[in-house]
Amino acid sequence: MVSILDKHQILEKNATLLLLGSLLVVSIGGIVEIAPLFYLQNTIERVEGMRPYTPLELAGRNIYVREGCYLCHSQMIRPFRDEVERYGHYSLAAESMYDHPFQWGSKRTGPDLARVGGRYSNEWHVQHLSNPRAVVPESIMPTYAFLKDRDVTVKDIGMDLKANEDVGVPYTDDMLANAEADMRAQADPGADTTALLKRYPKAKVGDFDGNPTRLTEMDALVAYLQMLGTLVDFSTYDDATGYR
Repeated sequence: MVSILDKHQILEKNATLLLLGSLLVVSIGGIVEIAPLFYLQNTIERVEGMRPYTPLELAGRNIYVREGCYLCHSQMIRPFRDEVERYGHYSLAAESMYDHPFQWGSKRTGPDLARVGGRYSNEWHVQHLSNPRAVVPESIMPTYAFLKDRDVTVKDIGMDLKANEDVGVPYTDDMLANAEADMRAQADPGADTTALLKRYPKAKVGDFDGNPTRLTEMDALVAYLQMLGTLVDFSTYDDATGYR
């Protein structure tokens, strides 16, 4: 009687049969994994609280990408005890659903920023960005004080929202029409932000850079940082069902 091992030796000794067998196994495995995706409307779980970025947050995110912050800071907390205890609840795919591209990062020269929103005051962020070693003596982060002297380019923000809408971010016509006004209002302590907060719930409003008379890149970047990790209410979130 020929054993299974003897039959397997036939494959091992014949390169052509081994190649064909390998291709067959990989093809079957690939079909099993890939085919179901064609029948799914969306592979990202919808999570309550997620919304598109405000115009000011989006401008801040653009600055974050432009300055290469993602090279030293990740925005992905892995589901390991040491990471969860240090940074907070592990990251959800839905938290990056409006990112083009996502900011998961690949290394951590500095801490993960997925839950940095609300952990520090606006003043702390401005001081940290202006002179990192003034608040974190061991920091090797470059200085970004120049952001306080650069005005945000407001006139292009509507086109930026439109470009994001074109790739699937659900900006409404109302959001597009009020993009410039919303950007200015979010950083103006004296502005009526009722409509802004209706369009973008949980948006942080007020002066971000310490100079309420000017809308700067520092305003935008701090607004973006203060939003990170604040949209999902994890006190009511259940890992198995989504929400309690």
